[in-house]
Amino acid sequence: MTRSNYTFTSESVSEGHPDKVCDRISDAVLDAFLAEEPEARVAAETFATTNRVVIGGEVGLSDPDKLKDYMGRIDEIARACIKDIGYEQDKFHHETVEITNLLHEQSAHIAQGVDASADKDEGAGDQGIMFGFATRETDALMPAPIQYSHAILRRLAEVRKDGTEPTLGPDAKSQLSVEYRDGVPVGVSSIVLSTQHLDASMSSADVRAVVEPYIREVLPEGWISADTAWHVNPTGKFVIGGPDGDAGLTGRKIIVDTYGGAAPHGGGAFSGKDPTKVDRSAAYAARYLAKNVVASGMAAKCSIQLSYAIGVAEPLSIYADTFGTGEVDDAAIEKAIRATMSLTPRGIREHLGLNRPIYQRTAAYGHFGRSPEADGGFSWERTDLVDALKAAV
Repeated sequence: MTRSNYTFTSESVSEGHPDKVCDRISDAVLDAFLAEEPEARVAAETFATTNRVVIGGEVGLSDPDKLKDYMGRIDEIARACIKDIGYEQDKFHHETVEITNLLHEQSAHIAQGVDASADKDEGAGDQGIMFGFATRETDALMPAPIQYSHAILRRLAEVRKDGTEPTLGPDAKSQLSVEYRDGVPVGVSSIVLSTQHLDASMSSADVRAVVEPYIREVLPEGWISADTAWHVNPTGKFVIGGPDGDAGLTGRKIIVDTYGGAAPHGGGAFSGKDPTKVDRSAAYAARYLAKNVVASGMAAKCSIQLSYAIGVAEPLSIYADTFGTGEVDDAAIEKAIRATMSLTPRGIREHLGLNRPIYQRTAAYGHFGRSPEADGGFSWERTDLVDALKAAV
């Protein structure tokens, strides 16, 4: 039986966190290649440390000779990301950081399993399991702890970048412990916020005075009480931040990227991967399906699992779990999913319009719980499958 009274905690990290700097650069590289060739195959990885960024991985283009022409742009792309995030530190500056580009052509052995041919459809880029999740506890149909942890850092980034709070630095982390009563989020028992600050004389109390109004602005009214514990920069000063303070790597914040631990994650990271990689595209499809199930009123909470084998187009399995909240049988939801959406890699890409340069914006503050955008960004957050699912059931 699902517990109804409990406390659950999730964390988020800002766009200036070392790992998120790397996710941003990897997705910016992906976007650059997709803008040139929508069917480009990209698997870009980034490592960052003091005064150094290293980019590696594989790229597949219809004309391999074109790859050399695009390589000169990688340095510029990485520096633009670092500049937009806001790093101008002595030991990590967008103008002076050393960038090493080790991207190379995609393996032919991987390509042979993925490419479509006369006798087979395009296959999955790898084996794996992917999960999607949705719940009614927020308007975005996301778990409250991760959704509001993201919202806090996104708001702090806004006031940092527009000059309202010039003492804040790019690197930050948030964490919320949310209290549930009868399965509904009702308050916050503790707030953890660590943020880089550019004024070395600031104390933890000084930093709290800056950030507290924005935290209160973001959280629902009444969630903060006299009993809420605050931990703002609990270790003291936080001046040295970003890759100068701690090395970063693409794909190390997968739980931050998804549901904050409130739902399973299949294991694969998203950033830097083109949509033939089901680690990314099938996870987006699973979220899309779970969200539409909940939006349709079939369940208050839904998890969808998909599984794939490399080179095989159709998913090996589809599993739905509504945690006892379903208005229809879970098996009926699984059948409806098969009837309403093609879950082959090509089917997902075409249904959600994923062969576009829309990924750099996903690299921080979550891949889910965002608003669909006019150019196709966050298309997996649409609820346009509701009628079809209802009809199929």
